[in-house]
Amino acid sequence: MQSEIIGRKAEQEELLRCYNSKQSEFVIVYGRRRVGKTFLVINTLNQFFSFYYTGSHSAPKQRQLARFGEVLHTYGLPDVPELKNWYEAFDALQQLITILPASSRKVIFFDEMPWIGGSNSEFVSALEDFWNTWAMLRSDVCLIACGSSTSWMVDHLIENQGGLHGRITSRIYLRPFNLGETEQFLVSKGCDWDRYQITQCYMCFGGVPFYLNLIRPDLSLAQNVDVLYLNPGAILHNEFSELYGALFGGKEIYGDVVRFLAQHHMGCTRQEIMKGVGCQGGALTKVLTNLINSDFIIGYNQYGHKKKGTIYCLTDMFTLFYLRFVETRSVLDSNVWQRMITTTQVKVWQGLCFEIVALRHVECIKHALGLTAVSTRSSTWRSSGKEGKQGTQIDLVIERADRIIHLCELKFSVEPISITADYEQKLRNRMALFRAETQTRKSLVTTFVTTYGVLPGRHSAIVNSQVTLDDLFKMEID
Repeated sequence: MQSEIIGRKAEQEELLRCYNSKQSEFVIVYGRRRVGKTFLVINTLNQFFSFYYTGSHSAPKQRQLARFGEVLHTYGLPDVPELKNWYEAFDALQQLITILPASSRKVIFFDEMPWIGGSNSEFVSALEDFWNTWAMLRSDVCLIACGSSTSWMVDHLIENQGGLHGRITSRIYLRPFNLGETEQFLVSKGCDWDRYQITQCYMCFGGVPFYLNLIRPDLSLAQNVDVLYLNPGAILHNEFSELYGALFGGKEIYGDVVRFLAQHHMGCTRQEIMKGVGCQGGALTKVLTNLINSDFIIGYNQYGHKKKGTIYCLTDMFTLFYLRFVETRSVLDSNVWQRMITTTQVKVWQGLCFEIVALRHVECIKHALGLTAVSTRSSTWRSSGKEGKQGTQIDLVIERADRIIHLCELKFSVEPISITADYEQKLRNRMALFRAETQTRKSLVTTFVTTYGVLPGRHSAIVNSQVTLDDLFKMEID
């Protein structure tokens, strides 16, 4: 079954390491909804499960306990009493584990644990008691806790300051697919698309396996977008509210923040977000942290600034596409995207999205530039725009320890980029502005990150190095 998993090699190896360990292991598997956490665990260790329980969304405590008892009986506990609380539930789980063969590894899998625990502190306390007074003292238990609510998993398990503090033995964080993994997944489904089309697909669905699995290989990409997003009855039409509601408990501030960031593709500082959404202090810190931990936004340092100058950018492709083209449509209509796909509006949007794709694949860019053996630091840069100078931004600045700085130009195009005289002058002006405002004495080089590279010509000498779309599809970086 392991061969069915696309990518996830390191995560799978870690699960198997914990299974083969000679001590009891408490494993956390977390990440955003629809990213394939359950699929990973089941397809790696399913045949070894001693107990597998999945929480029910919004189910009351007694219904959860009743179901827990039913699953205990299914796995071989003969007489399960009516469970009145979670302490009794874990006592019954101990009884089940005790009657299993002594020579076997006991794999206990709790899926969607945030739905089990919710705000019920009794569940977490009972889990602490189960682990600290019984499971941890054995050498044959592998307890796997899985959940999509990253904030709950972090607050109640990973950063637990009570009985589970320091008890987690392994953390497996599952991210969406990168471009290379997305390509492999689509090929396995029979989608015969080139990398330009796969990148366009990535811009619409992101690297989320659940969304990618809905794609039909017998339809074109544009037809799939219509069927899944924009046609009447589209399965993903209400996904935004379901996704954010499940992850963040329906708190509207999360939607407010991502909607605000969606309107500012160049990103915003904390102060700008604070002013835009009316949230501040610790509440805003928690929202931004949870959105970063769930892979919806990234926080990028501004070149020459400390942490307070962080630029927050919405980088979740699903959210960007949904807010731009789905939420704004009051009436669903057939073939909308097929009519829009060649419009200037979509081409401009794809250009902005490619910048985010590049930011999501910075390690691939560094590898293509031969920087694996050089210490580097990535950031963004905003011109102050003072003294009558026009403000500008460089989305990706790569500073090397050998005193060279790459100023990256990110361009999505259906053909190689041609550098005109005006374009060359624009790049030179930007370089001069960067040097003047940062007062750096390091060497500056211009790097193009494009789909198909730069055409040779009299003005192309301004480009010192290039990274193409093929480089961004490299799945594993040595």
